[in-house]
Amino acid sequence: MTIPLPDDIEWRTSAGLTPYADALAEMEARAAAVGVGEARELLWMLEHPPVYTAGTSAEPGDLIDARFPVIPTGRGGKYTYHGPGQRIGYVVLDLTKRGRDVRRYVHALESWVIAALGELGVEAFAVDGRVGIWTLDPNAPGGREAKIGAIGVRVRRWVTLHGFSVNVAPDLAHFGGIVPCGLPEYGVTSLQSLGIPADLATFDAALALTADAFLETVSCP
Repeated sequence: MTIPLPDDIEWRTSAGLTPYADALAEMEARAAAVGVGEARELLWMLEHPPVYTAGTSAEPGDLIDARFPVIPTGRGGKYTYHGPGQRIGYVVLDLTKRGRDVRRYVHALESWVIAALGELGVEAFAVDGRVGIWTLDPNAPGGREAKIGAIGVRVRRWVTLHGFSVNVAPDLAHFGGIVPCGLPEYGVTSLQSLGIPADLATFDAALALTADAFLETVSCP
């Protein structure tokens, strides 16, 4: 897949499962290099083996069953599950040349994921005061809102780290070991659970199609 991006931004897709610790180390090294002008910015798409990550506001009571490794991480948010069938997007951008507006960046990231899901026929949305990307799940009692994606970011010296995760076709039972993002009253869903015949490559194509709009939004002065 050819991604039409500016020359100073790399799009990378990693095959197979990338251990979380390895990805974290590589992402942080890349962010440091971007910050001093020694590397291109990065949009990195990958998958992790099953793991729970704890954000900076994680509550111990939200870890119900540590059936997978639990790794503290510097991103914002609470507990999140990552695993096979989930698209992880790590976004390493230099905000010094994009207005230094963290709130705008987060909203642009949310809008990018929502637009990509829309390309696949999923009406997704963000909710003020509630972290994540949401949609209506007809499989839930009463067709309630369910979480289909997570947003977790960190900004170090105006360079972004971490990014988003979207449930394409993970084992949703794996979320049972945590209270996802500290919201026990809401469930999680996936493209597969919604009956959308999409794999990771299909979702990547939707992300690529909407990447220009994301970069334009986040770079708007």
